[in-house]
Amino acid sequence: MKLFLKGERCYAEKCAIEKRNVPPGQQGRRRRPNKVVGYGSQLREKQKVKRTYGVLESQFRRYFAAAERQRGITGETLLQLLERRLDNVVYRLGLATSRPQARQLVRHGHLRVNGHRADIPSYSLKAGDAITVRERSAGKASILYAMEEVKGRGIPDWLEFDASTLTGRVASLPTRDQINLPVQEQLIVELYSK
Repeated sequence: MKLFLKGERCYAEKCAIEKRNVPPGQQGRRRRPNKVVGYGSQLREKQKVKRTYGVLESQFRRYFAAAERQRGITGETLLQLLERRLDNVVYRLGLATSRPQARQLVRHGHLRVNGHRADIPSYSLKAGDAITVRERSAGKASILYAMEEVKGRGIPDWLEFDASTLTGRVASLPTRDQINLPVQEQLIVELYSK
């Protein structure tokens, strides 16, 4: 499944999923795809979410445990926690073309959260937090290019962005309707409740 992990490359002809979408191995083209049911479909949904957000297994388990402890629907809470990560919010605001690039921008200290330097990609944002690009980093070519690319993608409703000052704000916490991720989070909950 195409997860758009490579930024703009996923929209071009260079996308590996469109060029070579066959099962692995020498007889890949002749092999019939197996029907995925039960555990396999649950695992596939979990792997989709992990790879989309760039989270390792131990981190994902901690996010799931935190989602289980909170009130509400566990699957939706899990996606909400992952959406509120700083690297994901930077990607959603359009300051980066992909989540790995957003993670690198955060790690290299190009951003500030509420006026303080933030260089931890997993930093969890709250409603009302402001994300700004440092003055020295505002003219970076990669940030300017990403802002041009985001015009076609759009910014979610739960975020606000001022392009003149390169400042974004978390207006509210995201709901499941605002998270446009093709995943069935209930399968992930079923996988971890075994």
